Amino acid sequence: MNLTKSFHISFFPVIVCLTIAGCTAAPELLPMSAIAPEGVDFSGKWQLRITAGSRPARAEQEIPGIRMPSNNSRRSSGRRSPRGPSVTAVSVFIEHGESLKISQTMAGLFISFDRSVVEEYTFGEDRVISVGPIEAQRVSGWENGSFVIQTLDDEGAILTEAWRLSEDEKVLLREISIVKGKKEKYSAVQRFDPA
Repeated sequence: MNLTKSFHISFFPVIVCLTIAGCTAAPELLPMSAIAPEGVDFSGKWQLRITAGSRPARAEQEIPGIRMPSNNSRRSSGRRSPRGPSVTAVSVFIEHGESLKISQTMAGLFISFDRSVVEEYTFGEDRVISVGPIEAQRVSGWENGSFVIQTLDDEGAILTEAWRLSEDEKVLLREISIVKGKKEKYSAVQRFDPA
């Protein structure tokens, strides 16, 4: 009788932990507003502000522990190197550029990065996107005057990009973060001046 009682007592914490782990929900992306705030328009040509005369770091150097494909391989259908344990798949969806051209319509944004890659973001979208074999869910829309794009990969990492104008509307700000679980893997703020 004592053996049975101690068996139940010793496995109780294990059962509780397994139950809690099973109930932990995978992250979800929530829909965002498809309506642009009145008077907010990012259209125009923008130039990345580079501090102290330095060039921005290449993507591979900018995000430690995260493999970024080169601009030449970004859209190719060729093989990619296997991902290691510290690599976050969602990082392949980050575009970088020093020179931007943005066209804003009633339904979305078209952003040209260094005249080589054009990304289209639809206001209020919720869809699956892919780069080669990597697929992710994307939602985008407006939150408090910012245009927000969130991308969720199959490992639960979330890439968030928030674009907004400064208070005087003379600087375009881009905030980028990658979060996996409760840990922030990457964070950056870029400032773009009118070109």
